[in-house]
Amino acid sequence: MLTTKNFDAGGYRYIPAVFQYSSGVAALPGYRLERVRFSRLLPMAEGWARIRAHLGALDRPLTAFAGCELRSNAPFSEGGFRDFNLGYIGTLREWGILEGEDNPVARSNVCPELAPPTESGFHAFTYTVPDADAAPSFLIAGGAETGKGATLQERIIAYDDTSPAGMRAKALQTLGEMERRLAAFGFGWSDTTAVQAYTVFDLYPFFLDEITRRGAADNGLTWHPCRPPVQKIDFEMDCRGLGREYVLKA
Repeated sequence: MLTTKNFDAGGYRYIPAVFQYSSGVAALPGYRLERVRFSRLLPMAEGWARIRAHLGALDRPLTAFAGCELRSNAPFSEGGFRDFNLGYIGTLREWGILEGEDNPVARSNVCPELAPPTESGFHAFTYTVPDADAAPSFLIAGGAETGKGATLQERIIAYDDTSPAGMRAKALQTLGEMERRLAAFGFGWSDTTAVQAYTVFDLYPFFLDEITRRGAADNGLTWHPCRPPVQKIDFEMDCRGLGREYVLKA
């Protein structure tokens, strides 16, 4: 059973994970989560500046930053992904969000297959706003078809197998991980307002009997033709339950 921790300075709780991100966030009582999608992808430096300005305009502290959705040029090696994240978490330290390697911010970072960006950037971000009457809200971070193992090859389900059977196995692992994260906050698929899948391989063969059957597509499913951020990983999902979302002209 996954556990959660409170991040009182941000107004949310989170599921601890690896240093790059948490596995998900949920607003604490008295707060709601809001999501903003940029109208175009913003390079990292520009994105951080726009997020800072947006939070300032709402009179919210930088610690209210709770989640982000990134896009990168191509899947990283394990070492390259760690190097990228060292730069990313540097800003979180400056903003008073990260202490040690305990990172409360939920995140996805995927790689568009067609017309990829020349550099990593922000697609969307999520933050908390005080609201005494808010309904529960949450954001589950991107999760892929990985399990336990000493090496990446051991951790990836159906390693190097993108056949229909292999993709089904990958999806089952990922769906199960989404359900574990949802359950940690006391939620299920019926509480989601949006579910997103990231893969360049065909998900239709298991869309009805695996994804739709369990309620993960009750509000439809957004399929992004993107690869997960680490080489050899082929299927990723995230989901959220939010009452307010906006598009910010960029």
